[in-house]
Amino acid sequence: MVKTLVMEAHLSDGKKRAVLVLMHGDCEVSTKELARTLQVKSVAPASEAAVERYTGYVPGGVSPFGTRTLLPIYVEETVLCEARVYVNGGKRGFLVSLSPSALTAALSAVPVRVGIPESRA
Repeated sequence: MVKTLVMEAHLSDGKKRAVLVLMHGDCEVSTKELARTLQVKSVAPASEAAVERYTGYVPGGVSPFGTRTLLPIYVEETVLCEARVYVNGGKRGFLVSLSPSALTAALSAVPVRVGIPESRA
């Protein structure tokens, strides 16, 4: 299971740029590592309103396919080691299964290494 996360990269000129990150369902994104990778000042999760504005989807039902705005897509490189991946198809509970190579080809997704295990509080 791969979750689609909407993040905002904070640029040095004060502007924000949205990006999608495809991450294992049981991992979090290291925002510091993602900022280093993107060569930006910082990265933070987008607000619920911003998620809808950028993607046209409600939080919890964000798909990397068919977003309102064409966004750069980054995929945790270890996701690409799986035999099959399941991503959201555009609404809660609707999953699409495909090979990692088909996923990266369809989305022009760039592999990154920014995942960390979710903290267990």
